[in-house]
Amino acid sequence: MTHPVLARAEKLVRVGDIVGAEAALVSLVETEGDQALTLALDDFPAKDLLAVLRDFDSARESVVNLLVSPEQFARAIALERRYGDISHERLHGMINSVIFRAGADPGEFLAAIGELEGGNEVLADYLHERAENLEQFFRTGVFDFFSDGDDSGNDLSDEERLDALSDESSGGPFLSHSEVNDHDWMELAWTLRYQQPEIFREVLLILRARARADERQQATAERPAPQVPLQPTLGEGDEESAL
Repeated sequence: MTHPVLARAEKLVRVGDIVGAEAALVSLVETEGDQALTLALDDFPAKDLLAVLRDFDSARESVVNLLVSPEQFARAIALERRYGDISHERLHGMINSVIFRAGADPGEFLAAIGELEGGNEVLADYLHERAENLEQFFRTGVFDFFSDGDDSGNDLSDEERLDALSDESSGGPFLSHSEVNDHDWMELAWTLRYQQPEIFREVLLILRARARADERQQATAERPAPQVPLQPTLGEGDEESAL
């Protein structure tokens, strides 16, 4: 820890004062400028940075969200699964507020996340509730289930279509960026597919594996328990067979 502000912020996180920790970090910007905080965050523990990021989103902005670098954000967000947040509400808020901030390159942030161990799992968590939309987008290039979309790949097998994701010679997006510019899951999925196709492929496969696991678990739960035959009991006066 090279800066006293970071030491103070870390202590405040440890006692649960996240607002105080964020204020301590912001004070560095006020005294030394934006670049000072960006550089200092390299020395701030990822778990503590995540604790600060989780308390702020686009509805409650923080200077930290506006200045964190792709690599710093990726190291922090890769730890999000430790919180066990089934709804992934905080995850959505953090990702949307950081990678779609003004002047940011979402593809750069997504690449940094995908490079880290567990990063693709986090992106799958983000898109978990949109798994069916992602499959539709993968097959047709659109998210609308009632649209025919791009039928140029209808003669391809699933494996061939997956391999074609990284084919630079394939046709351009069926949807333009302006059509998905929602600063939310559609824009993130579009960016993954057309700027980070390998990560898109891995996230899609993770979601498929999870769906299969859920189906097996559901089938096991619905399967009736095997009936155990009752053993006959000897009544009073009955004699056991000598055989």
